[in-house]
Amino acid sequence: MKDSIKDIGRRQFLGQASCAGLGYLTFMNTLLNFKALNAAAISNASVATGNEYKAIVCILLAGGSDSYNMLIPHEQMKYTEYATTRSGLAIPRSNLLQLKRNTASDPAKEFAVHPSMTEIRDLFDQNRAAMLTNVGTLLNTTTDKNKVLNNIDVPLGLYSHSDQIEQWQTGIPSARSSVGWAGKMADIIGSCNSNQNISMNLSMNGPNIFQTGNNTVEYSMSPGTGSVGIADYNPQSNFILSEIRTRTIDSLIAHQYQDIFKQTYIDVIKGARDAHVQFQDALSNAIAFTPGLFPGGYLGSAMETIARTIDVHSVLGFKRQVFYVVFGGWDHHNELLQTQAGMLSQLSQAIGSFMAGLDLVGKQDDVLTMVISEFGRTLGWNGNGSDHAWGGNSMVFGGQNLLNGGKIFGSYPSLEADSPIDVGGGVLIPSLSTDEYFGEVAKWFGVSPSDLNSIFPNLGEFYDSTSSNYPIGFINA
Repeated sequence: MKDSIKDIGRRQFLGQASCAGLGYLTFMNTLLNFKALNAAAISNASVATGNEYKAIVCILLAGGSDSYNMLIPHEQMKYTEYATTRSGLAIPRSNLLQLKRNTASDPAKEFAVHPSMTEIRDLFDQNRAAMLTNVGTLLNTTTDKNKVLNNIDVPLGLYSHSDQIEQWQTGIPSARSSVGWAGKMADIIGSCNSNQNISMNLSMNGPNIFQTGNNTVEYSMSPGTGSVGIADYNPQSNFILSEIRTRTIDSLIAHQYQDIFKQTYIDVIKGARDAHVQFQDALSNAIAFTPGLFPGGYLGSAMETIARTIDVHSVLGFKRQVFYVVFGGWDHHNELLQTQAGMLSQLSQAIGSFMAGLDLVGKQDDVLTMVISEFGRTLGWNGNGSDHAWGGNSMVFGGQNLLNGGKIFGSYPSLEADSPIDVGGGVLIPSLSTDEYFGEVAKWFGVSPSDLNSIFPNLGEFYDSTSSNYPIGFINA
């Protein structure tokens, strides 16, 4: 009976505790999320044995990227359709970066990318990038315009930022959820990592749905800095206030409390402190890239920090890691051409540098970088930009042994106005589902067929999870 009372009291404490109750301490590291206390040991039977390492780097272009100005038809007739429909948003054909044709039957040469995407064009030509065309959230394979216009068999909140960004992170297009598909993966296979003090999921942008599981929370990182720990806690600091603060925290942690709630609370703090120290010690011995390899700014710094973290994955005890980066500002209702050009340049340079960094640490075939955005944008323009739409284009990056690169996957749609899949104003019904996209990534990561259906409950509409083939094929089998 006493044990039962203690268990009930402990659950009540964990449910009611919040960061507001931490007093003068500022804890940004989300390991303090008390959900992590109840994490259970999970079988890693679906994870490959040995010293195999795999990482996913997910870059969210938040706001809804105008991706039909990222991947553009170059063949003259198709380009004319593009230019006519896009009108004032069309990029001049002479400015486009044409993609290389690998074989006589390869249609890639018929396409080009935005002139700001030099590094991405080069990676594609090296078979280290692949394009996924007309991807979006789908309930089934319908292309019936009337159903869409009558809101039948369409994803929940189809053109809503909040709904669509959530669905790209949860893999559930029919309902709202606070559990992401990377979080579910960590619930299932995270125990393959020998280090259970630091989450398999590492975020450059703090708490997020994508990396939140039923028993998993993300570990917060900061571009350029690394681990985010207790504010001003630094055992190596010579600054007097930092020394006092560090000694005070150490004293609080070292004390043994009779009250089970106080001791549980302090154990969490101790775990967060120890994980931070361990992480930073490892990162201090990571590769130091040549200055200038990575571009300045947030995204370049974030990608450099991720590459350095990957370099010390074995020191930290990781076989699996998922990194999450948000690059915001893509809601281009206005000033699309100029703003997008600058942002695509930042994206292209950061990805190009990251791939070069992976080469230097020898992990180019172990890391899959994927780009997502909550929806595509209208083909037609509003006089200055484009508006919320549905299907759009995406990209994946990896080494030549990892990726079936230099190819365009999916059926690139006709960009002619009022095409069979245009439901009005240049809003295109997707031909590739996010379930297929994410299912392929998860399968490569080590998720079993049965777990694929659990993580992506709608996947069966598009793919048989027992198949030996990948849903789309951008991963080398």
